[in-house]
Amino acid sequence: MQRLLEVTFLESYRGTGARTASISPERVGVIKPVVYNGLMRALVKTAAQPGLIATDRPDPKPGPTDAIIRVTATSLCGTDAHIYNWDPWAHSRIHPPRIIGHEMCGEVVEVGSDVTLAKVGDYVAAESHITCGQCFQCRTGQAHVCKNYRILGVDRDGSFAEYVSLPEAVLWKTSPSLPPELACLQEPLGNAVDAALVEDLTGQTILITGCGPTGLFAAAVARTAGAAVIIASDVSAYRLNLAKQVGADHLINAKTETTDQIAAAIRDITGGEGVDASLEMSGNPTALHQAFSAVKNGGRVTLFGIPTGPINCDLANEIIFKGIRVYGITGRRLFKTWYRLTGLFQAGLNIKPVITHTFLLTDFARGFELINSGQCGKVVLIP
Repeated sequence: MQRLLEVTFLESYRGTGARTASISPERVGVIKPVVYNGLMRALVKTAAQPGLIATDRPDPKPGPTDAIIRVTATSLCGTDAHIYNWDPWAHSRIHPPRIIGHEMCGEVVEVGSDVTLAKVGDYVAAESHITCGQCFQCRTGQAHVCKNYRILGVDRDGSFAEYVSLPEAVLWKTSPSLPPELACLQEPLGNAVDAALVEDLTGQTILITGCGPTGLFAAAVARTAGAAVIIASDVSAYRLNLAKQVGADHLINAKTETTDQIAAAIRDITGGEGVDASLEMSGNPTALHQAFSAVKNGGRVTLFGIPTGPINCDLANEIIFKGIRVYGITGRRLFKTWYRLTGLFQAGLNIKPVITHTFLLTDFARGFELINSGQCGKVVLIP
């Protein structure tokens, strides 16, 4: 039996061809009727080559413990860009055909026979890491590093579509007061929450190297969580301006300043002490060494950025003799980070400046062009 859905968007335009959407607290509302149990529009990696194809695919059907979500907003991630560009990682990891995308929010429109955690009409986001629940890590409270996890949009069809099928266990019920362009960012924002708050940073001086979307999110989180001083560095003046908008106090352009000049600036800002914590969000080797150099003895360094290859590190002088604590961050703590994120929104967390572009799903190529150029923050697609 077909289910007739109505979804109403309040639209505004940011420049030619860009659309933003917001959600009414009363309902997940509607431009036109949408028929579920027919064909849906989706972005598919159809072959082992660059690009994506916008095409019609059958609407997904729920398994016994799955829910079908009508996607109201989905955002572009660096992982999606790797797949779009078809780099060596994507070639080794993706098996076409695959609907990609993993950052999303939407409305539950159908549930499987054994679903108990969600119901039709729920407004949800989703954890993209689908864990096994059986390995040592899952059974000891470390599901975020599950040995057998599968990723939405990588190992199973993802959110760049009108509908997506998800296990009920990964759904996160979201307040209808949070508009879709923000609600769909909870998954990537969770990375920044874990990176910034793996230790308390209240009253501390923080260095963030790399102001891509997750670095910008980390700056906003640190500001909300009570960091005293936030120093942000990047090679892009565009992204440094975004960092200022989300709360960075000092901006360092790593493209125009030398390593020595950057070190001197940080010493001056911190009265010669160094920062309490460095959040390395870029994966750039020079930035990584700056993160270790800038932190004071006994401080901590959080590593989130992914290098393109091995990096040489002076363990003795950069880490051991300074007594530094080093954390590697991958994904979100399930579901501790999600609860913490809800509290941060209630405390006034503002990430709106990071959302620089919003397009219709069919204009996806423009979004990937912006990501590849570096002249954007977060790009949101509306199916």
